[in-house]
Amino acid sequence: MAQLRFHAKRLFDGQNFIDDQVLTIIDGVISAIDQNIDEVDVKATGLVVPGYIDLQVNGGGGALFNDSPSVDKLKTIMTAHAKFGTTAMMPTLITDKVEVMAQAAEAMAQAIAEKVPGIVGIHFEGPHLSLAKKGTHCAELIRPISDAEWQVLSRKDIGKVIVTLAPETVSSQDVTRMVELGIKVCLGHTNADFATAQKAVDAGATGFTHLFNAMSPLQGREPGVVGCALLNDNTQAGLIVDGHHVDYASCQLAIKTKPTGGIFLVTDAMPPVGTHMKEFPLYDRTVYVENGKLTSTTGELAGSTLDMATAVKNTHIGLKVPLDESLRMASLYPAQYLYANDELVRGELKIGMQADLIVLNDDFSVFETWINGEKF
Repeated sequence: MAQLRFHAKRLFDGQNFIDDQVLTIIDGVISAIDQNIDEVDVKATGLVVPGYIDLQVNGGGGALFNDSPSVDKLKTIMTAHAKFGTTAMMPTLITDKVEVMAQAAEAMAQAIAEKVPGIVGIHFEGPHLSLAKKGTHCAELIRPISDAEWQVLSRKDIGKVIVTLAPETVSSQDVTRMVELGIKVCLGHTNADFATAQKAVDAGATGFTHLFNAMSPLQGREPGVVGCALLNDNTQAGLIVDGHHVDYASCQLAIKTKPTGGIFLVTDAMPPVGTHMKEFPLYDRTVYVENGKLTSTTGELAGSTLDMATAVKNTHIGLKVPLDESLRMASLYPAQYLYANDELVRGELKIGMQADLIVLNDDFSVFETWINGEKF
């Protein structure tokens, strides 16, 4: 039995800021919290907060998940993002051949079996999307759902599963079928009207992928998918707060409109995160990095160079969201989306929770990252 006594000079437990708290961590789980600072193994002088949870990560550390998916690639991506406070992630496979989907699922199953730190499941962003709102996804690979995709989606050994789809291309019956399999269904890359989006929500869809981006906008006579996202209080939406994807005023409007917890931060990160890359290949084109913005040779935004630490800082400083709420948007709220309330194992630093925590510097950069009670 591995035991660690971790002293946080200043702790944010997911709800409150508290001084001089000592976490007793046994086998990666917080078993007790007290203020006996005389007998500790680790002393953290920075602000200790719950680890960040990123539900949309395409790549990092020079690696793209789509490019020959493997456990080693997952480890590379996780290592890159852990430096920026991510302690749990959903590696994301964008639209690709069904053979690549199967390969990605196999890599995920192996990673889950090996208990690779930080890897909790897989996000399939596509291939059942709208051509009109495909963004940087490959048009030739966008297709209706078939038995081949169902074989991949029906696996029970790949951890948590998120599927981003366009409701105008997938029936409400198939949305319900996914939900019955335990899949979290998000609407994204969709040009659906409000009624079609609402029908998918009624069928069990509970999320919206990178709100505002690649979806039909809110208009006076047609609320679109954005209107559906903002109106349905029982849904949550990911938001890319990098200053490139969504204007800060629109970010503020979404946070103001949705109930508390209705917006969580995502990165939509690509291979350059954690590197000095200036370009990388994607499908049959090249993506260039310029001032933190990723643009494909075909003109679209192609993911981001955002990391979760910067997303939190942008939310707090740029959007003027209080620090505690900014932190919850990166930890508790994505945890609440991914896990049912009776299995909430991450997102807070409380007794019974997994000891995923980070130590922040004064500028909100990450000093240390701990996953499952071990320094990463």
